[in-house]
Amino acid sequence: MKEPRLLPWAGDEGKPCYLVTDDDGGPVSRLADIAEATQLAMGTELITHARNILPDASHYELHYLAERLTEALGDALRVAESRGRRLRGLN
Repeated sequence: MKEPRLLPWAGDEGKPCYLVTDDDGGPVSRLADIAEATQLAMGTELITHARNILPDASHYELHYLAERLTEALGDALRVAESRGRRLRGLN
C-alpha cells in the first residue's frame, strides 16, 4: 500500500488532509495537482510583487506583504513535503 498523499489544503482546525488511493490519476489527485501548481504560481507572482514594492513600501504594505509571503511559504513547504513523501515512496 502506498503512503497517503499530503494534500495542498488543510482540513478542520488547520489539520493536514491526506488522500489514500491506489490511483495516481484519480479526480482528487488531479485536483490536488492543480491546487499545488496554482499555489506555487501565486507564490512566484507574490515574490515578484514584493521585489517591486519593498524599496518604498509603507508599514501597512510591509505588514500585509509579510502575511501573504508567510502564507505562500507555508503552501510551498506543504507542496515540498507532499512531493518528497511521494518521491520516497517510489524507491
